[in-house]
Amino acid sequence: MVQPTSAPRNARARAREELTREIVETARIHLTSDGAAGLSLRAVARDLGMVSSAVYRYFPSRDELLTTLIIDAYNSLGETAEQAEAAVKRTDLNGRWLATSRAARNWAVERPHEWALIYGSPVPGYQAPQETVVPATRVTSLLIGILIDAYTTGQTPTPLPVPRAVHASIAPVRDDIPQGIPDDLIIRGLMAWSQLLGVISMELNGQFHNVLTDTDAYFQTAMHRCAIDLGIS
Repeated sequence: MVQPTSAPRNARARAREELTREIVETARIHLTSDGAAGLSLRAVARDLGMVSSAVYRYFPSRDELLTTLIIDAYNSLGETAEQAEAAVKRTDLNGRWLATSRAARNWAVERPHEWALIYGSPVPGYQAPQETVVPATRVTSLLIGILIDAYTTGQTPTPLPVPRAVHASIAPVRDDIPQGIPDDLIIRGLMAWSQLLGVISMELNGQFHNVLTDTDAYFQTAMHRCAIDLGIS
């Protein structure tokens, strides 16, 4: 016999999930007009026809809502990149890198305000909690996997010397990379990652205006040259 309290409890849970989604989607729209720094729970509540106290029951602070938006953005970007990279043959390291970088750029072009949220200027007064770390590493994990495969198959270039200060500086990265991977390759990976983020951000911020007439062609060339530097072209 079905317990009479099951349906109402599930209905309440579903209603809460639906309203949570509406709050998040409305907040995401506000990112396009107000930016992350201007995000306001009161404004979100007003758009939803709710009193602000009701929204606070779902998100006690603006920072908690920002955290949800940040995690969602990282996961969306990560899933997009992972699907593109997974479609490429495992032995095609160059193809995997190019697929990952193209997927990241396409996602950013489609969702520029969410890209700005996770890779733009820090939001004043906001400090990302630990729970954002794992979602933030989804795309970098793809690059790390490519670097590991490049090293184990002998496709990396002759390593250059790395200053002692830099060796010490990359200690946090080493925690996620198997022993034996040379510092030089880690540095090359960080440079490739930095260039990927930088090129995308410069394009979205309009900094290639009157500089490039074909940003797509430039992006492809830049990512190809990164692959050369990684030894996987």
